[in-house]
Amino acid sequence: QVQLVESGGGLVQAGGSLRLSCAASGIMFRVYTMGWYRQAPGKQRELVATITSTSRTNYADSVKGRSTISRDNAKNTVYLQMNSLKPEDTAVYYCNAYQSLSNMDHWGKGTLVTVSS
Repeated sequence: QVQLVESGGGLVQAGGSLRLSCAASGIMFRVYTMGWYRQAPGKQRELVATITSTSRTNYADSVKGRSTISRDNAKNTVYLQMNSLKPEDTAVYYCNAYQSLSNMDHWGKGTLVTVSS
């Protein structure tokens, strides 16, 4: 059974920082591209950042320079460090695991990040 469990969300003031974590189980974590996506109220889900199995990273322009995605294959965990948070970063943040060869795609249930002005 595949599980992706996010943690680390919460309420933070603008300019603050948060580190999100996503613990994966039931998958061969090291071969998956891991990603963080977010969905703000009334908006579509959007990419925040991804990290491939070889640790190549990609960021949305909206978070580039303020966020860092990383992974620890020994702990089956992916992280998203977010700094200089803005009210527009308020959203539910979802963890994603994707493996292209098998076309397997898994999602966590999300963690809420609220940034107050």
